[in-house]
Amino acid sequence: MEDSKVYTQDGTVDLQGRPVLASKTGRWRACSFLLGYEAFERMAFYGIASNLVNYLTTRLHEDTISSVRNVNNWSGAVWITPIAGAYIADSYIGRFWTFTASSLIYVLGMILLTMAVTVKSLRPTCENGICKKATSLQITFFYISLYTIAIGAGGTKPNISTFGADQFDNYNIVEKKQKVSFFNWWMFSSFLGALFATVGLVYIQENLGWGLGYGIPTVGLLVSLVVFYIGTPFYRHKAIKSDNLAQDLVQVPIVAFKNRKLHCPDDVLKLYELDSHYYKSTGNHQIHHTPIFRFLDKAAIKTSSRILPCTVTKVEVAKRVLGLILIWLVTLIPSTLWAQVNTLFVKQGTTLDRKLGSSFQIPAASLGTFVTISMLLSVPMYDRYFVPFMRKKTGNPRGITLLQRLGIGFVIQIVAIAVASAVEVRRMRVIRELHITSPKQVVPMSIFWLLPQYSLLGIGDVFNAIGLLEFFYDQSPEEMQSLGTTFFTSGIGLGNFLNSFLVTVIDKITSKGGGKSWIGDNLNDSRLDYYYGFLVVISIVNMGLFLWAASKYVYKSDETKEFSGGCVQMEAKAIDTSPLSI
Repeated sequence: MEDSKVYTQDGTVDLQGRPVLASKTGRWRACSFLLGYEAFERMAFYGIASNLVNYLTTRLHEDTISSVRNVNNWSGAVWITPIAGAYIADSYIGRFWTFTASSLIYVLGMILLTMAVTVKSLRPTCENGICKKATSLQITFFYISLYTIAIGAGGTKPNISTFGADQFDNYNIVEKKQKVSFFNWWMFSSFLGALFATVGLVYIQENLGWGLGYGIPTVGLLVSLVVFYIGTPFYRHKAIKSDNLAQDLVQVPIVAFKNRKLHCPDDVLKLYELDSHYYKSTGNHQIHHTPIFRFLDKAAIKTSSRILPCTVTKVEVAKRVLGLILIWLVTLIPSTLWAQVNTLFVKQGTTLDRKLGSSFQIPAASLGTFVTISMLLSVPMYDRYFVPFMRKKTGNPRGITLLQRLGIGFVIQIVAIAVASAVEVRRMRVIRELHITSPKQVVPMSIFWLLPQYSLLGIGDVFNAIGLLEFFYDQSPEEMQSLGTTFFTSGIGLGNFLNSFLVTVIDKITSKGGGKSWIGDNLNDSRLDYYYGFLVVISIVNMGLFLWAASKYVYKSDETKEFSGGCVQMEAKAIDTSPLSI
């Protein structure tokens, strides 16, 4: 039918639920309205996260362990709340409306935070750089502001990136190729926001005032939201297919357990499945059987008992999610490594010589700029040179597989923490040689010694962070791609919580019986190098687990493009045994 060619083939609709014209909606034109929000949101987040540990210690008088723990807990909440936001979007009101409501909560939190550091009665009074102890009301209001932002982030983070990816039709060869680059350039805009935060906002906070430092991204967020809504006529929206995602995922293992004593038929056609006409009429995707996690196939056994079997499609969705969980588990330690950037790396920097010239002093948190700069330089090189080069070698449209990309990123991260440990060993040697004991004494060693560890983490993130976001979006079942993306965000969140837990436990263990804490208030009399070394060891162990999980993982195959028939085929692919097989 001639008319059908001008509409998107993936079933996307406009806000009123009507089919949309492919030529007038979506693609990069629609995404251009989204990129501004992502840049300003990242500027707001990193404007807070990069220097929060310093605000807590200098203005609220928290000790090192408490400040690191509170930064990690807040960052963890920002990254973990998207689970709720994604579920609401996938099951009930869609990505657009979930994002709309959540972005308003996010902006409210930013306004409250700006008030918390500017309104006299809501902030501690300071004289000559020394702040009085904050009152209970001031502390409570400050943390309410922070966690209001975390709640807002729960609905924006999982939906804005997936909403952007929805603007490309997987059933259109040209648009599918464009989507391969989408996540690289999406993160590029994110890095731009982070760059301004670590270069500009951190300096503004420490030299011109915290209120201005938080007020600028607040105004930026408001402007970017206006731009976002101007682009509304150009957006494509995924129709909501199911409101029982959680129920379906829980039902499969329960039924499989109940049928655990039954023999699973060798012929998969004997397993329970609905007629293909059902999928055609509902627009849902039928997924064919795969030979992984065979124990779950027992949920689809037809029995004469009262136990209702699950369809093969439901079982395959559960298998897909279980596979993602295995990969997700081995991303938690790398997320813990990343948590050092806004906590211990910053505290480490405050002990070093930060002078640039005769009068200018570099804010310790601004060294995070080099993470962002290395990302900004690496993304175009990766997308324009590395991918085409590897594509010729491997025949893979992405150049290398998604799991290969993650593996490379994890290795670079391990090297970065090993370098951080080596730099800390040198710092401690200088301290011993000069008999430095006071926490206020500056170690005569340039802060630029920390540059390699920051830069390596930035390069690693081009492989790791972007790869994770794309992996969980691409490999998630069609009807739950927002929820799939929360594997990425929740992994970062739990990584922060895990770092908070490790810091607390190691401090208690090492300071027991009057011993010297590895992470004490006085970093000039601590053993931060031991903690970094500990992170290297558990990261190497985790890398082994990642290689095992990757070798077992079966990728979701390319979709069989039959939207009218609602068929999406997921076939098990033979795992290549070459060195780059993951």
